[in-house]
Amino acid sequence: MANAEKVAAVAELTDRFRDSSGAVLTEYRGLTVAQMSELRGALAGNATFAVVKNTLTKIAVTDAGLADQLSQLLTGPSAIAFVDGDVAQAAKGLRDFSRAHPLLVIKGGVLDGKALTADEIVRLADLEPREVLLAKLAGAMKASLSGAAAAFNALPAQMAALADALRAKQAAGGSAAADGSAAADGSAEGPAAVDGAADTAGAAAAADDSTTQD
Repeated sequence: MANAEKVAAVAELTDRFRDSSGAVLTEYRGLTVAQMSELRGALAGNATFAVVKNTLTKIAVTDAGLADQLSQLLTGPSAIAFVDGDVAQAAKGLRDFSRAHPLLVIKGGVLDGKALTADEIVRLADLEPREVLLAKLAGAMKASLSGAAAAFNALPAQMAALADALRAKQAAGGSAAADGSAAADGSAEGPAAVDGAADTAGAAAAADDSTTQD
């Protein structure tokens, strides 16, 4: 490969690393052309699968700022799945194919700049598709908003009930105060009436004594 071609190849790989949300490095030793074509079909829509040269790819990962995550994986016949769709579906395609064709070895990769082991990539395959996760998230958000709306709608009724309770409490308090005042007035008149009766009886007795003396 001429030097200009190598430079162009490195630039293309660098761009693919930068533009992809993730990349999975594999070893494909022993796979046939037909099997490689089958794998590309399984990944279609979520990832593109490309055979790469390790020397050029090491330069590309360095230029893309991924040397620490990927350089040590670039040994043996290497091919990379560049993820540009659903990460979980891409991981599922690689996992299922490697189970059916053990010659495909998942070595590791990177997702949003974070290094992933082969086991982590296989676990990604167990995640639900992006559309399903988004639908569940939307449903949870809708339920939360509905709950908030119901709470806001209930506020006027709750405030009205509170106001009624306060008015009833105030009315009960006023009635009790009036009853207490009436009782106090009755108690004050009682002694005065007794005293008046006593004075009348005394006056009558004095009159009787005067008549007797005469």
